[in-house]
Amino acid sequence: MPDQFGGLIRTLRERIPNSDKAVFSVHCHNDLGLAVANSLSAVMNGARQVECTINGLGERAGNAALEEVVMAVRTRQDYFPCDTRIDTTQIVSTSKLVSGITGFPVQPNKAIVDANA
Repeated sequence: MPDQFGGLIRTLRERIPNSDKAVFSVHCHNDLGLAVANSLSAVMNGARQVECTINGLGERAGNAALEEVVMAVRTRQDYFPCDTRIDTTQIVSTSKLVSGITGFPVQPNKAIVDANA
């Protein structure tokens, strides 16, 4: 669950000597539909890198969707005191490019990038 995952990151940062000199990175899979939520909870608790993919593509149920993580961080600066430095004007076109190359269509109600978003 996101609060537990974020708590794990916080605990590691608190207990590991010199953890402030390390970049904590997370790589969440979407088996329970929580990859983005877990990733964002990790960021709130000190992770500085999220390994994610365009459209959430990945093995099994996929990975955290880059477009969702980026836009959550961008639109909720009150929660996330960081910046991705990603040009968000390119997210939709990148999503379409990846979909076209992979042959995996994006569902019409996909957050951020598709027709009903």
